Amino acid sequence: MKNSIKVERARQDLTQAELAEKVKVARQTIIAIEAGRFVPSTVLAFKIASVLNCRIDEIFALEEQDWL
Repeated sequence: MKNSIKVERARQDLTQAELAEKVKVARQTIIAIEAGRFVPSTVLAFKIASVLNCRIDEIFALEEQDWL
């Protein structure tokens, strides 16, 4: 799954640590999500989208291999 969290964070001048604090996860979780090493739960995806004032589909996108 691709995501644009890093881009949206930059637009809002939020650090990884600040986003992590707002959604109540460790900074390492945000790092892993941004790097594509971790797929967030639906609840966490909604929280991230809410903090970034975006829709989930503006931040997360399925890739072809996600359908396999």
